[in-house]
Amino acid sequence: MKLQQLRYIWEVAHHDLNVSATAESLFTSQPGISKQIRLLENELGLPVFARNGKQLTEITPAGELIIKLAGEILGKVENIKRIAEEYVDENSGSLAIATTHTQARYALPSVVKTFMARYPKVTLTMHQGTPVQISDQAARGVTDIAIATEALELFDNLVMLPCYRWSHCILVPRGHPLTRREGSLSLQDVAGHPLITYVFGFTGRSKLDEAFDRSHLKPNVALTAVDADVIKTYVRLGLGIGIVAKLAYDPEYDQDLVALDAGHLFGDSITKIGLRRDMFIRRFIYDFIELFAPHLTRDVVEQAMKLRDKHEIDGLFDGVELPHY
Repeated sequence: MKLQQLRYIWEVAHHDLNVSATAESLFTSQPGISKQIRLLENELGLPVFARNGKQLTEITPAGELIIKLAGEILGKVENIKRIAEEYVDENSGSLAIATTHTQARYALPSVVKTFMARYPKVTLTMHQGTPVQISDQAARGVTDIAIATEALELFDNLVMLPCYRWSHCILVPRGHPLTRREGSLSLQDVAGHPLITYVFGFTGRSKLDEAFDRSHLKPNVALTAVDADVIKTYVRLGLGIGIVAKLAYDPEYDQDLVALDAGHLFGDSITKIGLRRDMFIRRFIYDFIELFAPHLTRDVVEQAMKLRDKHEIDGLFDGVELPHY
């Protein structure tokens, strides 16, 4: 049994049993992967994958258990490498972050700039995707850190640490009728216009849907996107009013748009960092986390990583005033 074989069955299982896609992601050949999986199955005396001809169709019951253990073994191998790297040179290495466009574009730039100046020998890679993709990448060890607002709770092997609160705003062109309305906006005001906002599962979109449902209003969602800058583009074209994270509004670059507060309509959302429970965290990763969320010191993170229950982890932050954006 070889580590390479365990890597192959783990990766195939997480590429929807698509051996070609797995080979492409690992920069190797499809026949080579298939051969190694067969050799492993022959050694074990049972199939890890069921087949229809040459096509993999599903993971066998035994295969489910084997692949789970393979993932744990591969994770421990990565930890051994990280420990060695930490003791050889604690200021060099790599950091992979999975996050959404909003975080990458608006929340992280100053943190990344400071981090790169402090650790010039650390290679930083940023993966963008949906919250589910981001969380899955961190849970599988593809990335070290996941930063998102939604979906992190779907993965049991992630420890979720709260970073900051944020609220939504309504974006309209200057001179729009909503800018002349006195007092706070109501959901009825918002529902009376075509809406341009995030696709479901992105950047607090669930908060929007819940608010309209509670008020028994049906919003006219004209267009959805994963990118706040795309939403702004279509607001500028007059196709509707935008609903975005307030931190995605830049007064300097968005001078042609007006941001109207919507925190009272949709409530606050909390952006969190997700870390695998079993990962060895290098010193520069602790520093990155604290740069992004100053209350998440190394001591606090280490305490959280020792806890198994989500409610216990949440209890660590009772009384902690999170920054609000």
